[in-house]
Amino acid sequence: MLDYLEEILSTLKQNKLRAIMTGFSVAWGIFMLIILLGSGKGLQNGMEFNLRNIAQNAIQIWPGRTSLEHEGLTKGRRVQFTNEDVELLQREVSGIEDLTGRLYLWSEVPITYKSEYSNYTVTCITPAFYRIRRQNLIKGRFINENDQRESRKVLVLSQSIVDNLFKDEDPIGQYVKLGGIHFKVIGVSASPTDKDAKDALIPLSTGQRVFNGSHNVSNLAMTTAYQTVEANKQVENSVREFLAKRHRFLSEDQEALYVWNTMDSVKQSQGAFNGLRIFIWVVGIMTIVAGIVGVSNIMIILVKERTKELGIRKALGASPWSVVQLVLSESLFITALAGFVGMLLGMGVLHGATLILSKVYEGNPMIRNVFYNPSADFGVALSAAIVLVVAGLLAGFIPARKAASIKPIEALHDE
Repeated sequence: MLDYLEEILSTLKQNKLRAIMTGFSVAWGIFMLIILLGSGKGLQNGMEFNLRNIAQNAIQIWPGRTSLEHEGLTKGRRVQFTNEDVELLQREVSGIEDLTGRLYLWSEVPITYKSEYSNYTVTCITPAFYRIRRQNLIKGRFINENDQRESRKVLVLSQSIVDNLFKDEDPIGQYVKLGGIHFKVIGVSASPTDKDAKDALIPLSTGQRVFNGSHNVSNLAMTTAYQTVEANKQVENSVREFLAKRHRFLSEDQEALYVWNTMDSVKQSQGAFNGLRIFIWVVGIMTIVAGIVGVSNIMIILVKERTKELGIRKALGASPWSVVQLVLSESLFITALAGFVGMLLGMGVLHGATLILSKVYEGNPMIRNVFYNPSADFGVALSAAIVLVVAGLLAGFIPARKAASIKPIEALHDE
């Protein structure tokens, strides 16, 4: 085996510059393939990270204005959801698992604790909210059914609000003024995707009774009992038809309701990323093909320069297959060595980028929602290795056939 390797190295030493330049083209192709695949993975990870705080089978619905006339009613009517919509949907539409209405108070509400105060977003929710929009509980508890049923003046604050208002003081059990009314802090939470989110959550019944004076809700959020896009879509259509009938608009009126089906969005995004991945592989392979052509050319030159040597081998009894094997092994050696170097460099660059981005996320965590943890996993490395082997064999195929067809008598007369 060592003799065989020595023979390959000796042959390549005779064409150092040619071998290095050809190897560089192969290494560059693999390097770019790894970088592009890692970048594509980073974009996909960013999309998936952005959806970590919501159930994958969630559907969210916002009311709009009708754009079509229906039952003698003019277009442009505003659709308004109420508590009754929530109750009827839960009772009459099959396939809904968790359902909550949400009410957003004014754009920003003043929250005061002792001498500290600021304006924050306040959302009125029911306990089902925590099964739809995921929150990390840091201390205390979430809003429960008793809070909702009894319209208790309690609230859950995000960690960033606690840091601003309470400094180092424990907020649990303390009272803050929310819009001038005292509320008891029962829990501290954090969003899985945005640690700097500044949200205050209170029971929906409390918000409606104290601040709104009605049974209106701003939007609806639900999860389904299914884990397939088709079944989720069917529930979405049933909900749309139910609300259209109840609020007297056409179910096909796209402006009357704005629907975000998480599972459908994830499927579309995955389809886009699969297309991007295929495009990257095509670009990467085309780059590698350029290297294959170079390897094939250098092997043809090497075969031509070794015509007499190969003729002597055959005259001494070497089989055509042994000659083919020699040429293929040399070709495979060049592509494998160069490709391995390109793969290591690509993995190294991705690892370095991950370390740099981890520092960037500390200053701007929202970047994680777009580009997160670019990496090339074992599957990518294995696929690249397979591409290298195939590339090496293809690059040596034509020169190997040419070498195998050399006739000893002609080779001995070759100059």
